[in-house]
Amino acid sequence: MRAQGIIGSALMAIGGLCPLVHVTFIGNWNYFQVDTSLGIIFYIIVMLGLAGSLLNKTGMMRTAGWAGIAMVILTLAAVWLKTHDAFSFLHFKKLINVASHLVSYKWGWFIILAGALILVIVRKKSLKQAVTVTEL
Repeated sequence: MRAQGIIGSALMAIGGLCPLVHVTFIGNWNYFQVDTSLGIIFYIIVMLGLAGSLLNKTGMMRTAGWAGIAMVILTLAAVWLKTHDAFSFLHFKKLINVASHLVSYKWGWFIILAGALILVIVRKKSLKQAVTVTEL
């Protein structure tokens, strides 16, 4: 069991519940409030990272980390495109930009990225460490 994988998965899970987007007049949204299907996919990735750490599979943990980073980039792009598309009924670009600034990003993204980066930098045990553990 890798403690680094458990910490990375836990940070990603906690980050998904933190405020990710602030919508004026509505409040803060977490991953499930932004989009339920993306939230479910994100937590499946978190569970893959946790399973990889419990099974000592470094490749699975790294894959979950890279998939988490890809999900963050995909979700950030989706939120940005949705905010600019939601106000497309306005005919003036300046007014669209002002209206789209009603949606702002919050600090939860950094926690998710920190957990994903921890999962990405997981290393395999070296042969020397494996031998010393078996000698005990």
